Amino acid sequence: MAKRFTDAQIKRLKPTSKRAIIFEHGGRGFGLRIEPSGRKSFFLEYRFGEAEERRNRVLTIGKHPTVSLTEARSIASQSLSQIEQDIDPATQKLTKKIADRNALTVGDLVEEYIEKWAKVKKKERSWKEDERLLNKDILPVIGCKKAKDIRRRDIVLLLDAIVERGATITANRVLAVTRKMFNFAVGRDIIDASPCVQIPAPSKENRRERYLSEDEIKVFWEKLDDAKMSQEIRLALKFLLVTGQRKNEVIGAEWSEFDLKNKWWTIPAEKSKNKLTHRVPLTSTAMEILNALKKSTGQYQFVFASPVGHTKRNPERKAGMFPILGSAVDRALRNNQTNNLKTKQKNIFNLDHFTPHDLRRTVASMIKKSGVDRLVLKKILNHVDREVTAVYDRYEYDKEKQIAMRAWDRDLKNILDNQKRTKSKKVFPKKNKKTESKRALPKETIEENGDTITYEQFLKEENFRDFTKKQ
Repeated sequence: MAKRFTDAQIKRLKPTSKRAIIFEHGGRGFGLRIEPSGRKSFFLEYRFGEAEERRNRVLTIGKHPTVSLTEARSIASQSLSQIEQDIDPATQKLTKKIADRNALTVGDLVEEYIEKWAKVKKKERSWKEDERLLNKDILPVIGCKKAKDIRRRDIVLLLDAIVERGATITANRVLAVTRKMFNFAVGRDIIDASPCVQIPAPSKENRRERYLSEDEIKVFWEKLDDAKMSQEIRLALKFLLVTGQRKNEVIGAEWSEFDLKNKWWTIPAEKSKNKLTHRVPLTSTAMEILNALKKSTGQYQFVFASPVGHTKRNPERKAGMFPILGSAVDRALRNNQTNNLKTKQKNIFNLDHFTPHDLRRTVASMIKKSGVDRLVLKKILNHVDREVTAVYDRYEYDKEKQIAMRAWDRDLKNILDNQKRTKSKKVFPKKNKKTESKRALPKETIEENGDTITYEQFLKEENFRDFTKKQ
C-alpha cells in the first residue's frame, strides 16, 4: 500500500479473521481499523501528558464512508494542533459526548416551556391549548431529538405534514407556539438560534366578519330548543346572545359573581381577557335564563355546571363539579349545523355556518345600530381602550351600559315577536362631532372608591393632565 491513503485503496481493503490496523506513512499517528465484520474506521494514535504521566492515547475519528478520508485527515490535523496546545482531543471529545447526551431534547424543552413560561405568562385555557398542540403535533415527530439539533427544515416538513392532512389553520397555530417555545429556549441559552426564523405561516387567515341578521337571530333562538345538546349548553348559547360576553367568561361563570338582587354580573380580573374587572348589567332576559339555571345548578359552584358525572378516567368526578367545556359548546353548535347520516344528526338551523363567537359579534353589531357611543360599546364588550385618554378614564360607565343593554333586550324581544326594530329611536342622542372629539370623560362627576368627585378634582388629585384641552 502507498504511504498515503487514497479512497480507492481504502475501498479495496478486505477484512480478515482478526482486526487489521494500518497507519498512514507506515508509522504511528493517523490510521485505519478494519474489523472482521468489514467495518472501517479512522483513528489517531498519539502520546499525551507530562513526563511519567505521558501515555499512549487513541482518538476514534469516525466510520468510513460516513466520515470521508478528507474529513478524517482534517480532524486528525486539528487534533494534533490541540495536542501541541496541551489539550487532549480524546478527553475533549468525551466531554462533548457527555454534554450532548445531557442536552435537552425537544420533549424536555416542551415541559420546561409549559412550566417556566406558558403557565406563568398565560391564562389556563391558553397554556393548555399550547400544551395540547405541542403534545399532538410536535412531540410525536421531533420530541426525542436534541433541541440544539433541530433545523428550519425539520419545522417546515412538520408543518407540511399538518397542512397535507387538511388542518391548515392548525398548522398556523403549531408554528406560532413552536416559535414561542424556541424563542424561550434562546432566551434561556438552551440553543443558540431559533429554527423557526423566517418561516412564513402555512395558511392565510381571513378576518371573520360573520354575524346573525334579525331573521337569523329569530331562527337560532327558536330552533335552539330542538337542538341535540344539554340544557346547560343550550342556555349558555342563549346567554351569549343576551349578554355579548366572551364564551369562556360565560361558561366559567360562578354564582358568587352574580348580584341577582341588583342585576349585575361582575367578571373578576383573573377571568377577563384584559385582566380588568368587568361589570355586566343583567337584562330581564338574562335574569330569566339565570332563574331557570338556578333550579338546576344553583347548588353548584358554576352557573353552567357540567352534568357529566364519574368517568373511567376520573371515577371520583361528580356531576356539577366542573363547568361545561368550551370545546363541548363549539361541538354541540357545530353538530347541529351539520347533516350526518350515521348519527342521524340534522342541520336544524339551515343557516350559513356560525360559531359561539359570532353571537358576541352579533350583539356588538345590533347595539352599534342602536346609536350607542363607540366608547360605551367598548365598555360593554370589555375591549381594551388604547386611546391616550384611557390612561385616566376611571369612570365605570355603568349607567350607559345599563341603558344600552336594556335597549338591546327590547330589540331582541321585538325580533323574537316579529316586531320591527324602531330605527328612528336612538338609545343615545346623536352628538356633535366637534364636541365629541374634545370630550374625553363625563365632566360632571366620577365615581372613585365609592365617593363622588368632580372631573376637575379627579385630574388634580391624580396629577393627570387633561389631554382634551390645549396646553
